[in-house]
This record gives sequence, structure tokens and C-alpha cells, in this order.
Amino acid sequence: MVSRLLFLLLLCAGAPLYAQKSFPDQCAGVWNGTMYIYSRSKLVDSVGVRFTAAPKSPGVWTWKTEYLSEKLPMTKDYVLKVQDAAKGRYVTDEGDGVEIHEFVFGNSMYSLFETGGLVLSSMYQLQGNTLLFEVSSAEKPEAGTAEVLNYHMNNLQRVVLRRE
Repeated sequence: MVSRLLFLLLLCAGAPLYAQKSFPDQCAGVWNGTMYIYSRSKLVDSVGVRFTAAPKSPGVWTWKTEYLSEKLPMTKDYVLKVQDAAKGRYVTDEGDGVEIHEFVFGNSMYSLFETGGLVLSSMYQLQGNTLLFEVSSAEKPEAGTAEVLNYHMNNLQRVVLRRE
């Protein structure tokens, strides 16, 4: 009886430590999947993807995506840095001074930014043993009403990754 009680107390004492694990730490590992690429609601292509998240130093992670295309292979070897852990704020450093602000809510990390006249959003979401990664883009409208500005969603890249 005492050993069971001790086990339960140790289990409960360890639970807050697990809950405090950061989103990037929960993503640590090598993940694989197939990205499906949609344009104007139609599937236009797919490509194998390998995603690697790994701690580099306190508050800094490797955040690397490899697109395993035979025609056009590409690697995006970024660094994810904590900006304010208590507020769930991170920055993806793409190099050359390009930084994307990221925001963690529960089991998901989001960004929303504009470049070259396009508005892009990205999301990483942990769902059990999978990591969903999506990037969508929309054209910035030329005009809108004073209350609502609508964007035309054109493209979506979506991959469900599974940890190796």
C-alpha cells in the first residue's frame, strides 16, 4: 500500500514537469510525411518531406525542413528561438535578417506575415503521434470596406508528419 501511494505521489509530482515542456521540445525528433500542394482548391502536386527539430542550446532549436523532390529538392535550415516563453512567443530565424514571429497556443504554433504582396500563415500542430504543418497564402486585396478586408486564399501546402 505504501509503495503504491509513493508511486502515485511521484507520478503526480512529475506531471507538472512534463506539462512545462516547451512546444519545440515536444516536437524534437525527425518526422516524415508527404506534403500536398493545392492551388485554387485543386491538388496540383505532392512532395516527400523530412522535418527535424532538435535543441541546439538553451532556448534555441534546429528547425529544418527538407523537401525530397526529385526535380527540385530544397532544404530550409532555420533556427527557432524563444522570445518570451511565458507568453508563448518564438522567432523563426531564416537567416539574412529574415525573422518570422511565432505564437504558441496549447499544442499549436502559428505565424501570420506578409511578403511580396502575399499574406501567409503557417501552423504546426501536435496531434498525438503526428505533427500537422500547413502554410497558406492569400493575395492582398486592393480595396475593402472600412470594417472588413477580405483576402483571396489561393494556395495551401499541407503535410501530416510522423515521428521516426
